[in-house]
Amino acid sequence: MSGLPRRVAVVGAGPAGLYTAQALLTSDAALTIDVFDRLPTPYGLLRYGVAPDHFKIKSIARALARPLKSPSARFYGNVTVGMDIDAEDLRRHYDAVVYATGAQRGRRLDIPGEDLPGSASASDFVSWYNGHPYAANPLHLESARAVAIIGAGNVALDVARMLLSSVDRLAGTDMPNHVLHALSRSRVTEVLLIARRGPAEARFTTPELREIGELPGVETVVRASDLDGVSVPPDDRNAAGNFEVLRSWAARAAAPRARRRLHIRFHRRPTRVTGRGSVEALHCADLRGRYPETLPVQAVLRSVGYRSTPIAGLPFDHRTGTIPHDAGRVTDPSGTVLPGLYVVGWIKRGPTGVIGTNKADAADTVKAVLADLPGLPRPTHDGLADLLERREVAYVTREGWERLDRLEEELGARAGRPRVKVADLSLMLAACRGGRAPA
Repeated sequence: MSGLPRRVAVVGAGPAGLYTAQALLTSDAALTIDVFDRLPTPYGLLRYGVAPDHFKIKSIARALARPLKSPSARFYGNVTVGMDIDAEDLRRHYDAVVYATGAQRGRRLDIPGEDLPGSASASDFVSWYNGHPYAANPLHLESARAVAIIGAGNVALDVARMLLSSVDRLAGTDMPNHVLHALSRSRVTEVLLIARRGPAEARFTTPELREIGELPGVETVVRASDLDGVSVPPDDRNAAGNFEVLRSWAARAAAPRARRRLHIRFHRRPTRVTGRGSVEALHCADLRGRYPETLPVQAVLRSVGYRSTPIAGLPFDHRTGTIPHDAGRVTDPSGTVLPGLYVVGWIKRGPTGVIGTNKADAADTVKAVLADLPGLPRPTHDGLADLLERREVAYVTREGWERLDRLEEELGARAGRPRVKVADLSLMLAACRGGRAPA
């Protein structure tokens, strides 16, 4: 490519977006990259979805930050596509636009009573305990003694671990102070993890399953009858590992003085949630509707997957919850490629894989972008900063985010913790502008 550098916008500063930016910047093409996010902070799911006590996974942030430090890249935080700017604005200002907006909503169960107070998506609870500025605690921790979590994956285990961990254990994490305070007042002593399928189909990873069984003062309870007759595929090492852990728990003697308990139940399909004004019970049966059971719980969290939301001005497949594409190139309902528009991450392939999966996915989309750029028309407008300023959008630059980053580290140092997240949006924006640390 000759002449002025081509301009590429990446919408979404989570792992998929930042891997995309890095792949573009390390190519031989002459490019400038602008990365947009609706939050003042980068890292997306890494910051607001990974459990606070999983320090090794969170350390990936150092690698993800590399493209934002490049002189050929700019960060525009606190900019919402669909409100502050729209898809057409981006098309006018950039040669190519890559959407990496992820999947923000938790899937529903579609059962009666699902919307009672105290019944919510586990993703809402995860966002709250991770300090997402738009998230509120969906649970009444001071009154709930038993919580049911519907799901058999690592997010369900994360939520159970946060509910069952002592506050002393969590005080070494980056949790916001108001979250630690709320958890310190929690009266939850029983967590029931409800899996609709059997042990061989559970999607836990074995290390995470073992981890929750090692929590001090927590008893893990598995019914031996749930494991009877289970056949684990011989080539599925994770399922075999899970089954061995579950079998060891089912065989051991109960811990009579355990303060808190995790019950893992298999082959239980939720049928309805009931209560007078708020959750009082979860009703279950087996997959054929037999053996009905009423579980007295005061909260229900569904952890049955995520779903993306449509972006105004772009096609969307409501069946799959993704933007239709051909090798990362956005297509219209007829399958025709829309030039200059691309997707990556969960909005492209659905909510599957781990954080590292996005690296190869980004490489595939970037390959399409680089192949197409020479034939794409140049944008009709220059950079977007002037437009954002005319619209009085209080966007956050990389330097602004770095001020907030230093503030959180300073708050952590004061408390003897690695970091303390700021979760109040107004305080976050003030810090990005150079405001002082809250007392």
